[in-house]
This record gives sequence, structure tokens and C-alpha cells, in this order.
Amino acid sequence: MPALSKHFLNTPASLVLDSLEGLCSVNPQLALDTQNKIVYIKSHDRSKVALMCGGGSGHEPAHAAFVGEGILTSAVCGSVFASPNASQVRHGIDLIDNDKGTVIIVKNYTGDVLNFGLAKEQYAALHPEKADRVKFVIVGDDVSVGKTQGKIVGRRGLAGTVLVYKIAGALAHRGGSLDEVYDVVQWVAGNVATIGVSLEHTHVPGTAAPKSGLGESEIEIGMGIHNESGHRRVSPAPPLSELIPQLLDLLTSTSDPERSFVPFTGKDGVVLLINNLGGISELELGGVVAETRRALDARGFKASRILSGTFMTSLNMPGFSITLLRLPTQKDTSAPSASLLLSLLDDTPKTPAWKWSSNATPLPKSEQIVPAQKQADAALRTIGLKSADPKAFIENIKHAANGLIAAEPEITRMDSIAGDGDCGLTLKAGAEGVLKKIEEGSIDGNDVVRSVIKIAQIAEEAMGGTSGALYSIFFSGLAQGLQAQSQESGATITPQVWGEALSSALTKLYTYTRARPPSRTLVDPLDAFISAFFKDSTNFSKATKAAADAAEATKNIEAKAGRSAYVEGNRLKEEQIPDPGAWGVKTILESFSA
Repeated sequence: MPALSKHFLNTPASLVLDSLEGLCSVNPQLALDTQNKIVYIKSHDRSKVALMCGGGSGHEPAHAAFVGEGILTSAVCGSVFASPNASQVRHGIDLIDNDKGTVIIVKNYTGDVLNFGLAKEQYAALHPEKADRVKFVIVGDDVSVGKTQGKIVGRRGLAGTVLVYKIAGALAHRGGSLDEVYDVVQWVAGNVATIGVSLEHTHVPGTAAPKSGLGESEIEIGMGIHNESGHRRVSPAPPLSELIPQLLDLLTSTSDPERSFVPFTGKDGVVLLINNLGGISELELGGVVAETRRALDARGFKASRILSGTFMTSLNMPGFSITLLRLPTQKDTSAPSASLLLSLLDDTPKTPAWKWSSNATPLPKSEQIVPAQKQADAALRTIGLKSADPKAFIENIKHAANGLIAAEPEITRMDSIAGDGDCGLTLKAGAEGVLKKIEEGSIDGNDVVRSVIKIAQIAEEAMGGTSGALYSIFFSGLAQGLQAQSQESGATITPQVWGEALSSALTKLYTYTRARPPSRTLVDPLDAFISAFFKDSTNFSKATKAAADAAEATKNIEAKAGRSAYVEGNRLKEEQIPDPGAWGVKTILESFSA
């Protein structure tokens, strides 16, 4: 599974400065020292403690986008995944000089610790009167690296660092003293834990494309944000319901001598942070939040706040991380109170990087989640029309459904070029829904009209979207046509009745779509089949052949409707890509008659 190695940029060398300039355009509070790659509040309040952070770029929005009133005062940026040098950092300390002192917060990576630490010591040597007004904090929250493996180096710094920024920045903004800010920072840094997981490594702009990576079905738990190897690889990738408990085991274990970093009890109040490492969709991230909440609830943890979004990335890495901040209890006599920490998290900063949060404890699921209820079938007033061969009728439907399921990868491939990539999955979902109803006995050759209505409902509910609506309208029209053609209860449906009903269903469909053959849509083979079958209802094979020919012909037709209308027509012709929806109709009919 290769990493994405294409990027939008002017040059790799200009990328960091271009990005910082863009950030300053977004946030008028900021100024940019281009020589030293420092973003800072240009009119910072000298009566308040200043907070500095920094490190290699490539983790956006961290670090620079957290600079702003209420969080950070400045960020010193290096090249992608490379620490800034001590000279840059020392200049950054000068830029935010103030009357109260400065706290420097860095992630636990060797380059950051050495260069920021060196800058602090150089600054103290140059300004001995201010030596005690610059504090240094290292955040190491990664639990994937065990104590033996980490040895004296310690844990890597990950997204938990962002919670340290936020809490420290809010306290400084309220007017906290240097010692107060430093003490809170130290406590939070010592009680936060993070674990990440990814589908693939990431690619650094300007470097050669990686030649190896994770397998198609493989994930890596504990991968670092600079492409460092993780704790272990897992294949096949488990569902979230299995993966999340494994991650929480690593985060909260107090029995594992290698990873018992935070003294969780199992009944703790916690702040949960779900962080996008850069390359997963909001849709997937929401699923991660839901599953993590379920798993925490099952273990007895109380999530007092839940934060979700993109906080600290590894460029476009397709993965996420989970961070837990243990909130103090009354037994933590030297700790800040939980109410203070939560209120500091809740303060609203003026910076684009901090994501919206509810500033409230999540409600019990029972107050928000309405469980799915099994809906009773509506009382369908249908005429009990029978198929000429009820058993063969059901078997043919099964063949059509299984044919669609088997064709899903090829139809998906076609639609990834000609459309939005979901046609194969949509048809597969409908086919699986039909097979389930057959298994339940809801689709039956002894009551064809009712069965057709069921298929229309499945198309609407299981497929959804444009295809689902088209199929549902067509099958609803087919049910109406069958009843109109034969009013005698218990009658057997003849081929002629099928032909008339199919023709009326197509007419119904044309009421709601302007697509007409040749249009490079599913109506091309559908119209061809129905026209041929209407003329000769005894020759299903001939009608199926007409549909197949019409589907094949879409390879050379310029799209007039549907998603393909937005794709450059010559490309589809050159690559001989048929319309995916038309191919689905062809598959249904050929499988039905197989």
C-alpha cells in the first residue's frame, strides 16, 4: 500500500515559509520572522507569561497554528520533520520578551530537546538577570515505546502535547504566575498518554517515493509522527470494535511494567482527544470517537470532555491517535483541581487550530442515541399474483444478487474513473439486502407484487442516493403495472403481463429522469431490454443480449446525464470505460438468466 507521494506546492524548499505566510493571512494577530521561521503574537501582553513551542514542520496545525491569544505566544519552526536550530530558538525567546517569564514546551524528540535546551542555556548566559525566568518542559506522552526500549530517552511527544499547550496557555492568559503555569504544565505532562495507529507511512515532500510500506490489509500500532516504526503491525486490519480496546489496553495498563506510565485506576475522570494524523476522513474519525467512547464507558472511565479533530499530524498520514488525560482526584493533593483543568480547556482562545468543543461533560448515550427499532411491514394491499415457477423465480433473483456482489470490484473500478466510486458498493448493498429478505421469507415467488415492493424498499433504504431512487421508482412502477395488468387474486403472471408491466414501469421512471438512450446511463440497457422483451416476451435471452449490447455501447457514448457528464468524455472513450450503472443492469439481467 504505497504512500501518497504527490503534493501541492511551489517547491519543497519553500513549502514551510509559504505555509506560515498563509497562516498569518488567516490570523491577523500574528507576525512572521521569515529568516528564523518564527510565528509570534506581534503585540503580545508583556504582563503575562509567554509560552513558546516548536519543532519540525509537517505536524500542522501544530505548532504554529496554535499561536494566538489564549494558547501560545510563539512557535519556532524547522524544516519538515527537522528541529529548528538553537539560533532560531534563541531569537524566538527575544521576540517574546516580557515582564513575567517564558515557558518553553517541546515534544520529547532529541533534536528538539537539544536545540531548544541549548537556546535556553545560551539565553541564560547572555541574560543572567533573566535566567530564572525561562522554564523548560518536555512532553513525552507516547505509550507505544516501552520503558526498556526507550531506556534513558523516554517517551516520544505526540498529540497530548496539544492539551499541555491549551491548559498552560489559558492559565497564562488568565494572569497566572510563571511558577503556577510551570507547575500545571508539569502535572499535565506527567498524566497524559497517547497511542497512534496508521494504515500507512507518510511521504516527505522533496524526497523519493517510498518503495515499501504496509500491506494492503495491514495496520501499524504505535507509529511515530516522523514515520518511526510502531509497537507492532497487525493483519488483517481489525474492525474498530476490536482495535480500540487494544489501543486502550496500551494506554491505561497499570500491570504492564513496560507501559504503566500514568496511574490510571479504571474509574478515572479523563479528557479524551481523538486526533486525525492527517489523512483520514471526518466520517471515519466520527466512528473512532463513537467506538472509543463505548470502550471507555465499558471500562468505567468517565469522559469529562471529548475533543475530536486535526490537532497534530504527520503530514497526510492515514491514521489517528487517542490521547487520555487523567484528571486529578482528591487524593492528588499536590495536583491542580480537575475543575480548574477543565475550565482552562473550556476557555475560548483566538487561534484557528483549536477545534470547537462543547465545554460540557458528554451526555449519557441513552439521552442522545435512539436505538434502531425493527419496523413492522406495512399492511400491503396487494393481489397475490404468483410466478409461473415460484422456486425458479427466487433462484433467479438470488443469481442476480450474487452476480452483482461478484461484480462489485469491477463496477467500483469503472466508477472510480467515470463517477464518484460508489456505484459498485451501492449495488452490492442492495443485492445483500435482497438476499437477506429472501432468507427471511419476505421475498416469495407466490406473492410477486409484494416481493417487488420489498425490492423497491430495499433499493430506497439499503442503496440510497441516485441509484437507489431510480431502482426504487422502477420497481414501485413495476408493482403497479403488475397489479394493473392482472386483477385476479392468485393468478399466475404470464410473460405478456411481465412485458406490459415492465413497459409501464419504464414510463414511470421516465417521469423522474430526463435521461434517454443513448445517454451513457443505466437507462440505456434497461430501455433496450424492455423494448425487446415487450416485442417478444417469450425470448428473455434476446432481450438480455440487447441490454448487454447497449451497456457495451456506453464505452463510446459521450455522457449526457449522471456523474459521467462531469468527466472529460475523451478519456472515457480512450480507456473504453462503460457506464458503471449500465454495467450493473447488464450484470443483473445476465445473472438472472444464467
